[in-house]
Amino acid sequence: MIALGVWQLHRRQWKEGLLASWSAARTMPPVAWPTVPPADDSLIYRRADGFCLAVTGFSARAGEDRRGNPGWRHLAACRTGAEGPGMLVDIGWSRTPDAPPRWIGGKVSGIIGRDRDRRILLVADQAAPGLAPSAYPDPNEEPNNHLTYAVQWFSFAAIALIIYVIALIQRWKREDAGKTG
Repeated sequence: MIALGVWQLHRRQWKEGLLASWSAARTMPPVAWPTVPPADDSLIYRRADGFCLAVTGFSARAGEDRRGNPGWRHLAACRTGAEGPGMLVDIGWSRTPDAPPRWIGGKVSGIIGRDRDRRILLVADQAAPGLAPSAYPDPNEEPNNHLTYAVQWFSFAAIALIIYVIALIQRWKREDAGKTG
């Protein structure tokens, strides 16, 4: 348990470095939408440009607009060419998930974020007609709970030690009672 606590302290340092790089990513020059998704999170929070040749489907997920109002983010699955898995674009926000947006694709710029399915998506700078811009992904919303987890593991170790000491004391008392009786 102590080793797990120490491991969480190391993870905390790693996460702090990752959060710092994600914060810096927003000021880096834009990248082209990748034809192959990266195996790591190196593009998260980067500005990017892509081109949606054709929309292959729409979906709506809970989300916020740029003012923090709750509602629905509208996502467009796009074909980008013969290569790669395509592109998922957050094309805007509305109060209801009902009406599919009127958007046929084209050039899109924005900030790369993560989708709940661990895919990357592009949160568009400009909303599609009839929608408001969705909130940009924000590295400040990423949790760094590793110190809490470390304290938890160290607490478990301390509790286990206390239980062990109590068990030893009770054992010694039984042994002493057996010798004197």
